[in-house]
Amino acid sequence: MLGKTIAEIKIGDFAEFTKTISEADISLFAGITGDLNPAHINEEYAKNTFFKTRIAHGILQAGFISAAIGMQLPGPGTIYIRQELNFLAPVRIGDTITARVEVSELNTEKNRAIMKTTCSNQNKEIVLDGQALVSPPKAQKK
Repeated sequence: MLGKTIAEIKIGDFAEFTKTISEADISLFAGITGDLNPAHINEEYAKNTFFKTRIAHGILQAGFISAAIGMQLPGPGTIYIRQELNFLAPVRIGDTITARVEVSELNTEKNRAIMKTTCSNQNKEIVLDGQALVSPPKAQKK
């Protein structure tokens, strides 16, 4: 199963991936990446921070963007080339995050798509924005 080729994609096409952040998500991400920053894993420490509670790793939300790109638009077979990220607001345990990717530019000669990327919480507040450069899958030869 391959995703959409550059010829099948139009400017304005979009996809979304939604997930509610759990304590297990934060713990597993910390364990996998080795990012054991106490702002993420230690509630007693986090109570004394600007956010007053633990927050999810920002890069965890970026992973949701990767899921939308790699599984939906353009989809399987897409090669991720670059991602710019701006972290705008904290994400806490229990927040429901929706990653949205939207095609903003196409370069058919180079087989590249630029995508606007955002993550929003359940209150429609944008917690992360940026843009991605991807190479959609090429059509399979028969």
